[in-house]
Amino acid sequence: MKFFKMTKKKIIILTTILILFILIFAFTTSFGMQHYYKLDFSTGLVTASRLNVRSGPGINYPIVTTVNKNEYIRVFAGVGSWYVVQVEGDYIGAVSQQYVKPIYPTGSGTTSGTSTNSPSGSGTSGSNASSNTSILTADELETFNLINQQRLNNGLSALKVDSELQRVARIKAQDMVNNNYFAHESPTYGTPFNMMKNFGITYTSAGENIAGNSSNSAAVTAWMNSSGHRANILNSGYNYTGLAVVSSPKYGKIYVQMFIKK
Repeated sequence: MKFFKMTKKKIIILTTILILFILIFAFTTSFGMQHYYKLDFSTGLVTASRLNVRSGPGINYPIVTTVNKNEYIRVFAGVGSWYVVQVEGDYIGAVSQQYVKPIYPTGSGTTSGTSTNSPSGSGTSGSNASSNTSILTADELETFNLINQQRLNNGLSALKVDSELQRVARIKAQDMVNNNYFAHESPTYGTPFNMMKNFGITYTSAGENIAGNSSNSAAVTAWMNSSGHRANILNSGYNYTGLAVVSSPKYGKIYVQMFIKK
Protein backbone atom coordinates (compact mmCIF):
# COMPACT_ATOMS: atom_id res chain seq x y z
CA MET A 1 0.00 0.00 0.00
CA LYS A 2 2.89 2.35 0.82
CA PHE A 3 4.56 1.55 -2.51
CA PHE A 4 1.34 2.39 -4.36
CA LYS A 5 1.08 5.80 -2.64
CA MET A 6 4.70 6.71 -3.56
CA THR A 7 4.11 5.76 -7.21
CA LYS A 8 0.92 7.78 -7.40
CA LYS A 9 2.71 10.81 -5.96
CA LYS A 10 5.43 10.55 -8.55
CA ILE A 11 2.84 10.25 -11.32
CA ILE A 12 1.13 13.42 -10.10
CA ILE A 13 4.45 15.30 -9.99
CA LEU A 14 5.48 14.12 -13.45
CA THR A 15 2.07 14.97 -14.86
CA THR A 16 2.23 18.45 -13.36
CA ILE A 17 5.69 19.03 -14.82
CA LEU A 18 4.54 17.81 -18.23
CA ILE A 19 1.50 20.10 -18.22
CA LEU A 20 3.68 23.06 -17.14
CA PHE A 21 6.14 22.32 -19.94
CA ILE A 22 3.35 22.18 -22.53
CA LEU A 23 1.89 25.47 -21.29
CA ILE A 24 5.30 27.19 -21.39
CA PHE A 25 5.99 25.89 -24.89
CA ALA A 26 2.58 26.97 -26.14
CA PHE A 27 2.96 30.43 -24.58
CA THR A 28 6.46 30.88 -25.99
CA THR A 29 5.34 29.86 -29.47
CA SER A 30 2.33 32.16 -29.30
CA PHE A 31 4.48 35.04 -28.05
CA GLY A 32 6.91 34.65 -30.92
CA MET A 33 4.17 34.45 -33.52
CA GLN A 34 2.49 37.57 -32.16
CA HIS A 35 5.55 39.78 -31.80
CA TYR A 36 7.80 38.95 -34.76
CA TYR A 37 6.36 40.27 -37.99
CA LYS A 38 7.45 40.84 -41.58
CA LEU A 39 8.19 44.30 -42.97
CA ASP A 40 7.66 45.81 -46.42
CA PHE A 41 11.19 47.24 -46.55
CA SER A 42 14.68 45.83 -45.97
CA THR A 43 16.86 48.93 -45.56
CA GLY A 44 16.74 51.59 -42.87
CA LEU A 45 18.48 54.95 -42.36
CA VAL A 46 19.70 55.74 -38.85
CA THR A 47 18.32 59.08 -37.59
CA ALA A 48 19.88 59.14 -34.08
CA SER A 49 23.33 60.68 -33.69
CA ARG A 50 24.52 57.36 -32.25
CA LEU A 51 22.26 54.31 -32.14
CA ASN A 52 22.79 51.35 -29.81
CA VAL A 53 22.42 47.89 -31.31
CA ARG A 54 21.38 45.50 -28.55
CA SER A 55 21.40 41.71 -28.30
CA GLY A 56 17.62 41.67 -27.86
CA PRO A 57 14.51 43.86 -28.29
CA GLY A 58 14.71 45.99 -25.16
CA ILE A 59 16.91 48.39 -23.21
CA ASN A 60 17.71 45.67 -20.67
CA TYR A 61 19.67 43.71 -23.26
CA PRO A 62 23.42 44.43 -23.54
CA ILE A 63 24.80 46.65 -26.33
CA VAL A 64 26.71 44.70 -28.99
CA THR A 65 27.74 47.66 -31.17
CA THR A 66 26.66 51.15 -32.25
CA VAL A 67 25.92 52.85 -35.58
CA ASN A 68 26.08 56.53 -36.47
CA LYS A 69 23.54 58.91 -37.95
CA ASN A 70 22.84 58.60 -41.69
CA GLU A 71 24.27 55.08 -41.87
CA TYR A 72 22.24 52.41 -43.64
CA ILE A 73 21.33 49.15 -41.90
CA ARG A 74 19.66 45.98 -43.16
CA VAL A 75 16.30 45.32 -41.48
CA PHE A 76 15.01 41.74 -41.27
CA ALA A 77 11.84 41.89 -39.14
CA GLY A 78 9.94 43.75 -36.45
CA VAL A 79 9.48 42.65 -32.87
CA GLY A 80 7.24 44.89 -30.81
CA SER A 81 8.64 48.42 -31.20
CA TRP A 82 12.08 47.14 -32.26
CA TYR A 83 13.71 46.03 -35.50
CA VAL A 84 15.94 42.98 -35.94
CA VAL A 85 18.88 44.29 -37.99
CA GLN A 86 22.31 43.61 -39.45
CA VAL A 87 24.90 46.39 -39.39
CA GLU A 88 28.42 46.89 -40.73
CA GLY A 89 30.80 44.36 -39.25
CA ASP A 90 28.18 41.61 -39.63
CA TYR A 91 26.64 42.35 -36.22
CA ILE A 92 23.09 41.09 -35.73
CA GLY A 93 20.93 42.74 -33.08
CA ALA A 94 17.90 44.86 -32.30
CA VAL A 95 17.37 48.63 -32.50
CA SER A 96 14.51 50.89 -31.48
CA GLN A 97 12.17 51.69 -34.38
CA GLN A 98 11.93 55.36 -33.44
CA TYR A 99 15.52 55.96 -34.56
CA VAL A 100 15.32 54.20 -37.95
CA LYS A 101 13.72 55.64 -41.09
CA PRO A 102 12.43 52.94 -43.49
CA ILE A 103 13.78 53.22 -47.05
CA TYR A 104 11.20 51.98 -49.53
CA PRO A 105 11.97 51.02 -53.17
CA THR A 106 11.09 53.77 -55.64
CA GLY A 107 11.06 51.52 -58.70
CA SER A 108 8.88 48.49 -60.30
CA GLY A 109 22.66 43.82 -44.86
CA THR A 110 28.01 44.08 -43.72
CA THR A 111 31.52 44.60 -44.07
CA SER A 112 33.98 47.31 -44.83
CA GLY A 113 34.98 47.81 -48.46
CA THR A 114 37.21 49.73 -50.81
CA SER A 115 36.07 52.59 -53.01
CA THR A 116 37.35 55.37 -55.22
CA ASN A 117 35.94 58.11 -57.40
CA SER A 118 36.86 59.67 -60.72
CA PRO A 119 36.81 63.41 -61.48
CA SER A 120 34.45 64.84 -64.04
CA GLY A 121 35.16 64.67 -67.73
CA SER A 122 33.63 66.40 -70.74
CA GLY A 123 32.10 65.26 -73.99
CA THR A 124 29.14 65.91 -76.25
CA SER A 125 25.42 65.81 -75.55
CA GLY A 126 22.93 63.08 -76.40
CA SER A 127 22.44 59.34 -75.61
CA ASN A 128 19.49 56.98 -75.50
CA ALA A 129 18.05 57.13 -71.97
CA SER A 130 15.28 55.58 -69.94
CA SER A 131 14.03 56.04 -66.38
CA ASN A 132 12.78 52.43 -66.40
CA THR A 133 14.39 50.54 -63.51
CA SER A 134 13.11 47.15 -64.69
CA ILE A 135 16.49 46.51 -66.35
CA LEU A 136 18.24 46.58 -62.97
CA THR A 137 19.02 43.50 -60.89
CA ALA A 138 17.82 43.36 -57.27
CA ASP A 139 21.24 44.51 -55.98
CA GLU A 140 21.42 47.28 -58.56
CA LEU A 141 17.90 48.48 -57.78
CA GLU A 142 18.55 48.60 -54.04
CA THR A 143 21.80 50.52 -54.53
CA PHE A 144 20.16 52.85 -57.06
CA ASN A 145 17.35 53.64 -54.61
CA LEU A 146 19.84 54.31 -51.80
CA ILE A 147 21.77 56.72 -54.03
CA ASN A 148 18.62 58.57 -55.06
CA GLN A 149 17.48 58.78 -51.44
CA GLN A 150 20.73 60.59 -50.65
CA ARG A 151 20.05 63.04 -53.48
CA LEU A 152 16.46 63.62 -52.37
CA ASN A 153 17.62 64.14 -48.77
CA ASN A 154 19.85 66.93 -50.08
CA GLY A 155 17.19 68.63 -52.17
CA LEU A 156 18.34 67.22 -55.53
CA SER A 157 16.33 65.48 -58.22
CA ALA A 158 16.60 61.72 -58.57
CA LEU A 159 18.87 60.22 -61.20
CA LYS A 160 17.37 58.30 -64.12
CA VAL A 161 18.73 55.11 -65.61
CA ASP A 162 20.33 55.40 -69.04
CA SER A 163 20.04 51.92 -70.59
CA GLU A 164 23.22 52.20 -72.68
CA LEU A 165 25.23 53.63 -69.79
CA GLN A 166 23.90 50.80 -67.63
CA ARG A 167 25.31 48.31 -70.13
CA VAL A 168 28.71 50.03 -70.11
CA ALA A 169 28.82 50.08 -66.29
CA ARG A 170 28.19 46.33 -66.21
CA ILE A 171 30.90 45.67 -68.77
CA LYS A 172 33.35 47.76 -66.71
CA ALA A 173 32.42 45.98 -63.46
CA GLN A 174 32.82 42.54 -65.02
CA ASP A 175 36.11 43.61 -66.59
CA MET A 176 37.39 44.53 -63.11
CA VAL A 177 36.48 41.06 -61.83
CA ASN A 178 37.80 39.16 -64.85
CA ASN A 179 41.13 41.01 -64.93
CA ASN A 180 41.52 41.28 -61.14
CA TYR A 181 42.07 45.03 -60.84
CA PHE A 182 40.47 47.87 -58.91
CA ALA A 183 40.91 51.15 -60.73
CA HIS A 184 39.11 53.65 -62.92
CA GLU A 185 41.44 53.03 -65.83
CA SER A 186 40.78 49.65 -67.41
CA PRO A 187 43.60 47.74 -69.13
CA THR A 188 40.96 46.76 -71.68
CA TYR A 189 38.88 49.93 -72.18
CA GLY A 190 41.02 52.79 -70.83
CA THR A 191 39.56 55.63 -68.77
CA PRO A 192 35.82 55.80 -68.01
CA PHE A 193 35.52 58.72 -70.43
CA ASN A 194 37.29 56.87 -73.25
CA MET A 195 35.14 53.84 -72.56
CA MET A 196 31.91 55.87 -72.71
CA LYS A 197 33.01 57.47 -75.97
CA ASN A 198 34.00 54.16 -77.54
CA PHE A 199 30.62 52.67 -76.63
CA GLY A 200 28.77 55.62 -78.16
CA ILE A 201 27.76 57.35 -74.91
CA THR A 202 27.65 61.13 -75.35
CA TYR A 203 27.47 63.67 -72.55
CA THR A 204 28.37 67.19 -71.48
CA SER A 205 30.01 66.04 -68.23
CA ALA A 206 30.61 62.67 -66.60
CA GLY A 207 31.99 60.93 -63.53
CA GLU A 208 32.47 57.48 -62.05
CA ASN A 209 32.42 55.89 -58.59
CA ILE A 210 33.68 52.36 -57.94
CA ALA A 211 33.62 50.22 -54.80
CA GLY A 212 34.31 46.73 -53.52
CA ASN A 213 32.01 45.57 -50.72
CA SER A 214 29.73 42.72 -49.63
CA SER A 215 26.81 44.98 -48.70
CA ASN A 216 24.85 47.43 -50.88
CA SER A 217 24.07 49.75 -47.97
CA ALA A 218 27.66 49.67 -46.70
CA ALA A 219 28.97 50.52 -50.18
CA VAL A 220 26.71 53.59 -50.34
CA THR A 221 27.66 54.60 -46.78
CA ALA A 222 31.36 54.35 -47.71
CA TRP A 223 30.76 56.53 -50.77
CA MET A 224 28.86 59.12 -48.74
CA ASN A 225 31.66 59.23 -46.16
CA SER A 226 34.20 60.05 -48.90
CA SER A 227 34.29 63.62 -50.18
CA GLY A 228 35.05 62.61 -53.79
CA HIS A 229 32.31 60.01 -54.05
CA ARG A 230 29.86 62.23 -52.23
CA ALA A 231 30.56 65.04 -54.68
CA ASN A 232 29.69 62.77 -57.61
CA ILE A 233 26.52 61.46 -55.95
CA LEU A 234 25.35 64.96 -54.98
CA ASN A 235 26.39 66.67 -58.23
CA SER A 236 23.29 68.61 -59.26
CA GLY A 237 24.43 68.60 -62.89
CA TYR A 238 24.25 64.83 -63.31
CA ASN A 239 20.83 63.57 -64.36
CA TYR A 240 21.46 60.05 -65.72
CA THR A 241 23.34 57.06 -64.39
CA GLY A 242 24.36 53.47 -65.04
CA LEU A 243 24.92 51.42 -61.88
CA ALA A 244 26.33 47.89 -62.00
CA VAL A 245 26.71 45.40 -59.17
CA VAL A 246 28.47 42.12 -60.01
CA SER A 247 29.77 39.27 -57.85
CA SER A 248 33.45 39.39 -56.87
CA PRO A 249 35.47 36.58 -55.23
CA LYS A 250 37.72 39.20 -53.64
CA TYR A 251 35.26 41.81 -52.35
CA GLY A 252 31.92 40.04 -52.40
CA LYS A 253 30.57 42.55 -54.93
CA ILE A 254 32.05 45.11 -57.30
CA TYR A 255 30.15 48.37 -57.79
CA VAL A 256 30.51 50.71 -60.76
CA GLN A 257 28.35 53.82 -60.99
CA MET A 258 28.74 56.06 -64.02
CA PHE A 259 27.17 59.53 -64.03
CA ILE A 260 26.46 61.78 -66.99
CA LYS A 261 24.88 65.13 -67.68
CA LYS A 262 23.13 65.80 -70.95
